[in-house]
Amino acid sequence: MLNLGLSALVSRMLTLVIALTVHEFAHAWTADQLGDDTPRFNGRLTLNPLAHLDWLGSLMLIFTGFGWAKPVPINPFAVRRRTPAGLMLVSVAGPFSNLLLAILAAVPFRAGLLDPRGAVGGLFPSASEFLLQFIYINLILLFFNLIPIAPLDGEKVAEYLLPRAGQEFLIRIRPYGPMILILLLVFGSVGGLNLLGALVGTPAARVLGLLVT
Repeated sequence: MLNLGLSALVSRMLTLVIALTVHEFAHAWTADQLGDDTPRFNGRLTLNPLAHLDWLGSLMLIFTGFGWAKPVPINPFAVRRRTPAGLMLVSVAGPFSNLLLAILAAVPFRAGLLDPRGAVGGLFPSASEFLLQFIYINLILLFFNLIPIAPLDGEKVAEYLLPRAGQEFLIRIRPYGPMILILLLVFGSVGGLNLLGALVGTPAARVLGLLVT
């Protein structure tokens, strides 16, 4: 369903500007609504992509399907003063924004205005190809960021939802989170078990199918 040629790269570049910018803005806006002015003072309460994009994370997203933007600085104590769930709400806002973008982009397919089997290829993507890439990458960002390993958003969501023992476990492994993620990305398919695909790729592909057909 998804093409990996030149037109797909164009789609990915356009998508990353929108998807990562909205993702980080959602974090900043939610924190601001919960009384934390840290994102505002750091210039992150904006939809200007230059304030959010990280060049290495952007390249990774274009060529591998996984990437990241600059983390939004927040004050955990400020958002928790408003509600005990404050940090969780700020964290989940990013992935939720990607889900919302994917749902909105699927409307033309569900309305019968576009065919998900539309023509692909060429220098510039067709409307169908662009929206398919847009939906898929937003779903990749959704499920990848919900992995409960620091510094991903899912770690803070899991910390809030888990009982005390689970919270203590996440705190203990938090310093090793980046290394665990690197190992997951590099060795996620060793031994015939594609763990990263099971956590991210497979659910993203299935939700894509549900959204556009």
